[in-house]
Amino acid sequence: MTYASDLADEQWALLEPVFNAPGKRGPRHAPDLRSMVDAMLYISHTGCRWRFLPESFKPWTRVWSQFRRWSRNGTWTRALTVLHKAAREADGRAEPTPSMVVIDTHLARGASNGGFTFHDRGGPYGHTKGAKRVVAVDVTGLPVGALVVPASTHENRASELMLAHLTRQGVTGRLELVLVDRGVSAATARTLGRHHDLELRRVGWDDKQLVLRPIRHAWRVEVAHGRLGRSRRLAKSFENTTTSATGWLQVACIATTLRHLSRVRAQRALPLAA
Repeated sequence: MTYASDLADEQWALLEPVFNAPGKRGPRHAPDLRSMVDAMLYISHTGCRWRFLPESFKPWTRVWSQFRRWSRNGTWTRALTVLHKAAREADGRAEPTPSMVVIDTHLARGASNGGFTFHDRGGPYGHTKGAKRVVAVDVTGLPVGALVVPASTHENRASELMLAHLTRQGVTGRLELVLVDRGVSAATARTLGRHHDLELRRVGWDDKQLVLRPIRHAWRVEVAHGRLGRSRRLAKSFENTTTSATGWLQVACIATTLRHLSRVRAQRALPLAA
């Protein structure tokens, strides 16, 4: 049985080297890796509980343990990096890595049965108990990196963690400009800019108005957060650890990038009008 969230053959061809990478002792994965990834994309899209995973996938305990392993060893991060480079190439970008990214956070409310180890109060006046999702996008609006931190984490610290994360991903070779909102202090922006040898620019309006006024380039990260919110698994923060929560956020980023690649290839396949 197939589902709309399942990987296409060309998509799996991109991702298989990431998920099937041999360990120090040689190949270590089962032959049904593609089914494992399909199961996790299904959960991300539908938001179903582990125990309600359809029987057409493998036993949910195997899928769950594999998800934990991939979340801990950085496999989801590597998969997102591979797909982002492929998406930039499909969009006709000259370079596989961006020269500018936009970083912003989104506060997710915690579920009653989740986040025992990291959910705390944050947001305006510290009234919201949950987690903070940190996402970086490039000029195309596609996610480059994603992290989850406790809700009380300050914007300064969230931006610092994201820049360190992008550096470990190996996507900062061309990076020159990073846009952040004014929740990041001017002193922190200067310090992080010097440390990473780039410009960290704070953007925002000096006057507050009750109308939406998009900021050039910065609005793309807001759109990205909205698209990620379509993932039912991200409706609330259900996880008990930041590692697991980051894994699901990255799975949603991967699904968003896969849909973008599908749209681009479908448009190229359309016949030209006479």
